[in-house]
Amino acid sequence: MNIIWHNQSKQYHLFNEKISYIMCVTPVGEIGSIYFGKRIHDKDDMSYVINRFALPNVTVDPDTESYSMELNRQEYPSFGTTDFGTQAYEVEQPNGSRISSFVYRNHRIYRGKPAITGLPATYASEEEAMTLEITLADNFAKMTLTLFYTIFKDHPVIARHVAFKNEGASAVKLTRALSACVDLPDMDYEWMQFSGAWARERIPEVKKISTGALSIESKRGTSSANQNPFVIVKRPDTDDFMGEAFGFSFVYSGNFLAKAEGNSFGRLRVLMGIHPDRFTWVLNPGEIFETPEVVIAMTDCGLNGLSQTYHELYNNHLVRGKWKNTPRPILINNWEATFMDFDEEKILSIARTAREAGVELFVLDDGWFGERNDDYAGLGDWIENPKKLPQGMAGLSSKINALGMKFGFWIEPEMVNPNSNLFRRHPEWVLAAPGRKSSLGRHQLVLDFSREEVVDHIYGMLKKVIGDAKISYIKWDMNRSLTEVFSPDLNADEQGMVYHKYVLGVYSLYERLTNEFPDILFESCSSGGNRYDAGMLYYAPQAWCSDNTDSIDRIRIQYGTSYGYPISSIGAHVSAVPNQQTGRTAPIETRANVAYFGTFGYELDLNTLSEEEFDKVKEQIRFMKEHRELLQFGTFFRLRSPFETDQAAWIVVSKDRKEAIFGFYCLRSNVNMMPGFLKLAGLDPDALYELDGEEYYGDELMHMGVALTDLCSDGLATGKDFVSYVKTLKVK
Repeated sequence: MNIIWHNQSKQYHLFNEKISYIMCVTPVGEIGSIYFGKRIHDKDDMSYVINRFALPNVTVDPDTESYSMELNRQEYPSFGTTDFGTQAYEVEQPNGSRISSFVYRNHRIYRGKPAITGLPATYASEEEAMTLEITLADNFAKMTLTLFYTIFKDHPVIARHVAFKNEGASAVKLTRALSACVDLPDMDYEWMQFSGAWARERIPEVKKISTGALSIESKRGTSSANQNPFVIVKRPDTDDFMGEAFGFSFVYSGNFLAKAEGNSFGRLRVLMGIHPDRFTWVLNPGEIFETPEVVIAMTDCGLNGLSQTYHELYNNHLVRGKWKNTPRPILINNWEATFMDFDEEKILSIARTAREAGVELFVLDDGWFGERNDDYAGLGDWIENPKKLPQGMAGLSSKINALGMKFGFWIEPEMVNPNSNLFRRHPEWVLAAPGRKSSLGRHQLVLDFSREEVVDHIYGMLKKVIGDAKISYIKWDMNRSLTEVFSPDLNADEQGMVYHKYVLGVYSLYERLTNEFPDILFESCSSGGNRYDAGMLYYAPQAWCSDNTDSIDRIRIQYGTSYGYPISSIGAHVSAVPNQQTGRTAPIETRANVAYFGTFGYELDLNTLSEEEFDKVKEQIRFMKEHRELLQFGTFFRLRSPFETDQAAWIVVSKDRKEAIFGFYCLRSNVNMMPGFLKLAGLDPDALYELDGEEYYGDELMHMGVALTDLCSDGLATGKDFVSYVKTLKVK
């Protein structure tokens, strides 16, 4: 790992054992791109890649008469000074001009990685990373722009963000401030996005890149279930096991834009950052605006390699605190068992049976507070309902602890019902446009978290409930998109700041609660997967993957999620059947076989199970306790895609390759078909593994595969839908 500055050629080379990232100060003083890809040797001068000629209808810099930004790759492009592609930033100056020219002033190279004020970001020690800061200045606008690049010692990753500073005497407006731009020399790539909606999140979609633009976005105030803030740009022949690809992961939980743009000269520009629509940031004299971070990863060994980079990086350099790389407790949540119709005895009845099965954590879901008996009332009143909890959260948590289990509960702190004491006292505390009606989502309004007093109030209420009880886990939900985004706390020129200030408010509440209660395991949730992003992982190391708990749909959802997020972050539970969302009935074995590859828990009333099913639950919990560290933190490989066949398969392998567990799933049976073989991955080719009492070499299992005829003789071959198998491998 190193960062080299070649003073004569004015070129930077960031590299480790896997990648090289090379830039230069261009002839016009801005920062240009030279190379990003597999590690190459360092040279003093690679300026031969800079184009110094003009083409018809191409404008050039007047001082050089031969250099055009349109014909050269840029690191952080502006618009209107010979580059006509999508710009990374835009500054509106007091005279109304939006033309900028930020040129090289100085740079710093140092070990370690800086934090970003008020925002989540990856972190590293001085031994684990190096950082380059390049400061550019626009002397006319009296502003500086600092580009941050961090390269990690052990990961093929560049982390980027930007800081703007107003050094003038007048306010300016940022109307666009994306976090990163990468210009690639050709556009022979495919764009891979992860799209969907509530209950069908993060479904991979692949599109051919050509001249013009492809983009995904969210303007919902959350990163959204519709488009995830993670994209892959890959070569057409790249698959899970071979080929080149770049990943772009946005460490942010609000509105975003990710865009790929092929230009007329065959090059590709990829940009990511806060969505510029409805964004304006007023930068007063002396103030600094820092963008969120984009984590850019590169692979030349297929998409499994790219995914493993993100899994390892986020588990070790994004997740913090007690739960970093710590196996998660097996929990039971009462939501699908009781919904809001419960009292303390009903909860304790479920808990006693769960304790008998081996469950370690009981989670009380929605309905414990205020006048909360349905979706219409109570949100915002974070005080226990004495009719349901006579001794409050403290009393119930003590009784659950006495059973030998930990205790946690559900909150939705960003929302308020119109029918609540909080709203009746403070109707001005919601996002609402003056003179306009306010939309409802799940019968609730959005609290104005851009205001510190609102965040302070919610923090005070939650701190009391948590502090009075014995709490080990909190599920933080958020069940609607932002509408009528207006804050009376800001003036007319500042309304474009509300979306981002809202996210900063959410982060500040998370930071205060996690600092105050460092032992609590937080799980983020937003109607399931509406805010499943890297920003949330900084505060909550796991996320409720989807409100859709149907195991067959979950195969697809969890498969898509695995491309950019660690298995340890995937909240996955065994739920009741017929499934609440789909009406589908899958065997309890399959429901567990999917949920094993996640945090694992139950969403049902164990008291309603037959004796045979209850015995299976006890065996499932025993299996998970024995293998959860491997299942949640092993090296994960996708083996067979449910989006390409009626089957799915994946495997986790221990770091020393002495153990592995694979899952195989039949989504839909086919008649008169040969079962075939399943090729495994990640094993030691020379090791002898035991599988179902037989011995196989690692290379045999990876290159010949497991015979599905034997593996599925009691299910797949006889034509049963929803059959699944989880098998363990261990070196003899």
